[in-house]
Amino acid sequence: MYYNSDTIIFLDGQWVKAQNGKINLYSQTLHYGVGVFEGIRSYKTENGTSIYKAKEHFERLHYSAEKMHIKLNYTVEELIDLSYRLLEKNSLEDAYIRPLVYVGENMALQPSEEVHVLLSAWKWGRYLGDKQLKLMTSSFQRPNPKSCFVEAKVCGHYTNSIVATTEAKQNGFDEALLLDMNENVAEGPGANFFYEREGKLFTAPLGNILSGITRQTIFELANELGFEVIEKFFTPEDVYNADGAFFTGTAAEVAAIGSLDNHRFNLPWKKSIGYQLATAYQKCVQIK
Repeated sequence: MYYNSDTIIFLDGQWVKAQNGKINLYSQTLHYGVGVFEGIRSYKTENGTSIYKAKEHFERLHYSAEKMHIKLNYTVEELIDLSYRLLEKNSLEDAYIRPLVYVGENMALQPSEEVHVLLSAWKWGRYLGDKQLKLMTSSFQRPNPKSCFVEAKVCGHYTNSIVATTEAKQNGFDEALLLDMNENVAEGPGANFFYEREGKLFTAPLGNILSGITRQTIFELANELGFEVIEKFFTPEDVYNADGAFFTGTAAEVAAIGSLDNHRFNLPWKKSIGYQLATAYQKCVQIK
């Protein structure tokens, strides 16, 4: 799914076949999850291939690396250029790009000086699909922000996402909605969460969630379209009577949600603010 015998990746300054890429089995990333990554999309536009908000993504990659004491020696501009070259080498236009910064051999619980940079890309449809999602409130919480840097995109953090999504699917739902340590809604396993009520949008404030780049785009688009977005703490019960809801994320884009804990929302998706924003988002990513 992610590569074939012709796929080219960028690894530590070299263009190599993906099937020939190697990792040290004693990598601290492999054993302890100490690494950072991004998920970025490129789109085919009338003016050529465009990597959407590449600068913002690579700035966040640098931020995450700094928080995890990982020395990333490529500039944002260099990473953007390499990403376009990656797409060209693999004849990709509409694609998902995965930059990964991982570290070397080190079994000690302290930073590793050996740093590796991988860029890969593949064709990937919308992560959560196109149907309206059935969510369940997860029994798992997002990590306490005093336990780690929740705003950094760290490899090891996603074990929390995997157990939450797995639990939801095992219980007959499409995806999970996680709470924070105070039992307020935080976000999805891999996406930020918004709900609509009486013509306004609500979403969790920063502090317990990833500061999503698509999340910020929704703020910008909502402002352009005249919709108010309110950042506040709220519970699952507050969401049960919502008019609509959606997830946002680079992989998911804007994903419609139909219900939470079997409480269906009041409006048909195509009558919701979320639908208008999803439409606006698709237009936005087509501009180079």
